[in-house]
Amino acid sequence: MDVLAVLNLSEVALYFSKMSMFPLFDLAYYIVSILYLKYEPGSVDVSRRNPIASWLCAMLYCFSSYIIADVLLGESPLHYFNNTSHILLATAVWYLIFYCPLNLFYKCVAFMPMKLVLTAMKEVVRVRKISVGVVHAHHAYHHGWIIMALVGWAKGAGVALISNFEQLIRGVWKPETNEFLSMSFPTKASLVGAVIFTLQQARWLPISKHNVVFLFTLFMIVTKVFMTATHSHGSPFAPIEAFLCPIVFGNAYNNHDRVCSRDNMQSCNLSPYTAKTKEELNEGTRKKKCKKTE
Repeated sequence: MDVLAVLNLSEVALYFSKMSMFPLFDLAYYIVSILYLKYEPGSVDVSRRNPIASWLCAMLYCFSSYIIADVLLGESPLHYFNNTSHILLATAVWYLIFYCPLNLFYKCVAFMPMKLVLTAMKEVVRVRKISVGVVHAHHAYHHGWIIMALVGWAKGAGVALISNFEQLIRGVWKPETNEFLSMSFPTKASLVGAVIFTLQQARWLPISKHNVVFLFTLFMIVTKVFMTATHSHGSPFAPIEAFLCPIVFGNAYNNHDRVCSRDNMQSCNLSPYTAKTKEELNEGTRKKKCKKTE
């Protein structure tokens, strides 16, 4: 039995799934995306020194999900740039956030109540992109579940997945910030959403697509708005990960790391003084030889 049908929300979910994203929701998506770009260290500097590099970074923040999805599906990475209206809208947002006199536009969209509304609208677009990505991949690979999940994931967390490339355009190289090594909440949530939509597309979930879109959008809006309002960088998935990871993947490696700490280095045959002692011995031997020669 459909949960939303019991709550008389099925029609609302159907209307919500058919709602157009352009221009209002897409505008909110571009504003929040470029707003986060401006928060990045050195991005304002780059916008003053090299506006072209700043514009490229802004376009990656807005359209990287489409670029990665097109590459995964064997299409041209420039395919989405054929949508001139979207490019112009994102360019206008980029210009206003970085170059508006007295930073008026930035101050308006960064005002917390306005930012929360825009963040909620952005999450609506994110979930819709994940859903569309899974359907797009399904048309090309009918039984490729992994491909559908990967394309949906790329559509939802594109900018995070290529963050290192975007940093290179700004002249920054931080390989330790690789999103695959330390995933943020939007990246994890996009992966979970891609798996859910893939299961629904494969008819493994007894729930209609528009209901899945509605429910997952509610989850993303509530979670992301709360995290933005409280300035939280944690993840609601953390308790689940802390419970499941030791069971599924084991914790032997972590235990080994704790045993082989600096205090127990000698018992693990990993003493940091071994190499130093050899160098000192070699140095002493050279000095003795030099004395004999003299």
